[in-house]
Amino acid sequence: MPVSPLYFDYAATTPIDDQVLESMLACMSRHTHFGNPASRGHAYGQAARELVEQARGQVAGQLGAVPESIVWTSGATESNNLALKGICHGMDKPGHLVTSQLEHKAVLDTAAYLERQGWTVTRLAPDDRGLIQPEAVRAALRPDTRLVSLMAVNNELGTVTDFARIGHYVRAHGALLHVDAAQAVGKVVLDVERQAVDLMSVSAHKVYGPKGIGALYVGERARPLLHAQMHGGGHEGGMRSGTLATHQIVGMGSAFALAGLLAEDEQRRIQALSQRLRNGLLGLPGVGLNGCAEQRIAHTLNLCIQAKGFNVEALASELAISSTSACNSASNAASHVLLALGMGEQQARSSVRISLGRYSSETDVDKAIEVFRRVIMAGASALW
Repeated sequence: MPVSPLYFDYAATTPIDDQVLESMLACMSRHTHFGNPASRGHAYGQAARELVEQARGQVAGQLGAVPESIVWTSGATESNNLALKGICHGMDKPGHLVTSQLEHKAVLDTAAYLERQGWTVTRLAPDDRGLIQPEAVRAALRPDTRLVSLMAVNNELGTVTDFARIGHYVRAHGALLHVDAAQAVGKVVLDVERQAVDLMSVSAHKVYGPKGIGALYVGERARPLLHAQMHGGGHEGGMRSGTLATHQIVGMGSAFALAGLLAEDEQRRIQALSQRLRNGLLGLPGVGLNGCAEQRIAHTLNLCIQAKGFNVEALASELAISSTSACNSASNAASHVLLALGMGEQQARSSVRISLGRYSSETDVDKAIEVFRRVIMAGASALW
């Protein structure tokens, strides 16, 4: 049996934590809580409903929100769509939307759709460190600006947006702020009230939970304006119809609760691993860091490797890493994030994302450094 490559693609997805899996299995057989949470008239449905509401509270707790503000979705992509389309379709006429060139395709493609519906869209460029500056957002606000949509942590660079400061600018202006926080849970402090966030998208599978489940936080300012995009039964307060997947929701709640419990220890451990990785890789010839070196999470590194003869594919058999985000990989396109930083096509295609997580170890990091060293040196020597 072939040896599996070492996993360094936690930003793309995470394995389900064993504790999370156990909580899910308790909802997946006929001898457990299999009932429909919407069936309030009997014990099976009521038991499932109680578990769903417990999970809603667990997710809300990690966002500094009240449970009633959490709407279940199929993932962050649907949450982003619901936030942008739901608010924009709720307006009496098209207005102005502010986002950035660095966003996930779930936001960029939705913004392009809204543009075709008559909305004006401003896509802010990052600064030379790959950051969207609050003052740039403030300057982009217009009298007809209705919504600003930005990510908390960039999925490719790992850079962190000062969305709290942005949130206060946006709120003072009278617009709404949506934050895509899929990469942020358990990594940065989230407090939607204090940070003046009106809508926030989150996902389970980035936090050691199951795929296919996510949530949208809908604050009091946004709730009256949000129009459902999924109809048929009026579930989730009329904002998202469909039978709730109890086992997935329970898994998401468990994963979020665990993320909060482990956050301090995980941050300390991954910070040390990240520093070890950076020290080892940035000392190799032709290797540079993409994006801001300071305002970032420790979990994700994006490196441009301009060493002679370097071939990203040569790493694939030993290291599970990404040469771009999963959304760009599907179209075999160069990273739109790196291109927005001013990189050329060749530079962007010579960059790799390495992301650490709960099951990364010092041994894994040291092996990764050795693999990079060997491939870079082999490529250089082959040219002589």
